[in-house]
Amino acid sequence: MIIILYIAALIAAVAFAVLVIFLARTLTAVRRTMNNVADTLEGVEKQMEGITLETTELLNKTNKLAEDVGEKSQKLNTLVDGVKGIGDSVQEFNQSIRSVSRGLTQSANENTDTAAQALKWGKVAINLWKKAKKEDIKS
Repeated sequence: MIIILYIAALIAAVAFAVLVIFLARTLTAVRRTMNNVADTLEGVEKQMEGITLETTELLNKTNKLAEDVGEKSQKLNTLVDGVKGIGDSVQEFNQSIRSVSRGLTQSANENTDTAAQALKWGKVAINLWKKAKKEDIKS
C-alpha cells in the first residue's frame, strides 16, 4: 500500500510538473504577446504625438483662415453698402430727371402757342439781322 501511495505521489508530481511546464509555456507566450502589445502601443504613442502636432497646426491655420474670411466679409459688406448707396443715388437722379422731364413736357404743352410765336419772332429777327448785315457789306 505504501507503493501505491508512492506511485500516486509520483503521478501527482509528474502531473504537477506537466502542469508547470504548460503554465510556463503559456506564460512565455503571454509575455511575448504583452511585449508585442507594448511595442505597438509605443509606436501608436509616437504616431499620436505626430498627429497631435499636425492637428494643432491645422487648427491654427483654420483659425487664421476664419479670421481672414471674417475680415474679408466685413470689407465685402462695406463694398456692398457702397454699391447700394450708388444705386440709391442713381435712382434719385432718375427720379429727378423724370420730374424735370414731366415739368418740361407740361410746360411745353401749356405754352405751345407762346413757343410758336417766339419761333416766328426769332425767324423775323434773324432775317432782319441778315438784311442789315448785307446792307453793311454793300455799303
